[in-house]
Amino acid sequence: MLEWKRNGTGGHQEVAGRPVEGAVGDRKRAAGERVGPDPELVEHPRRRTFTAAYKLKVLREAEGCTRPGEIGALLRREGLYTSHLSAWRKQRDEGALKALSKSRGRKGPHPLEVENTRLRRRAERAEAELAKARRVIEVQGNVSALLEELLQAGGAKQDGSSER
Repeated sequence: MLEWKRNGTGGHQEVAGRPVEGAVGDRKRAAGERVGPDPELVEHPRRRTFTAAYKLKVLREAEGCTRPGEIGALLRREGLYTSHLSAWRKQRDEGALKALSKSRGRKGPHPLEVENTRLRRRAERAEAELAKARRVIEVQGNVSALLEELLQAGGAKQDGSSER
């Protein structure tokens, strides 16, 4: 008959005088002291998500398998289960994978709205450039008029000075 014993060093178990290994995630040292949690175990497991493109790719690969064991090798390589393939085939047949391949979130603006916005901005820039050009022309006109007055005034003094 096998006898279970606990030694006093933190719960290390023995059966018939031999040490017994604990569970997979339970790490203990020979002296019975506990090390932290197993780094290979995830504290908060997260559900994996697969894109529609990935699902379709795996389904195409699975349908291309002809020899015995190829699908199993594919599933092992990808870390999947046969239930994944069954569910994905059903989704594909119902057309759900096409719907999943569309981008999520808010739909973009209508193409006419985009063009309208672009044309409005272009018109605003053109109007601003036109206003600037009109100011430049106005300033040039003022400078021209001022120079003309100066030349006429200067010419009158020159005419008057030569007649003396």
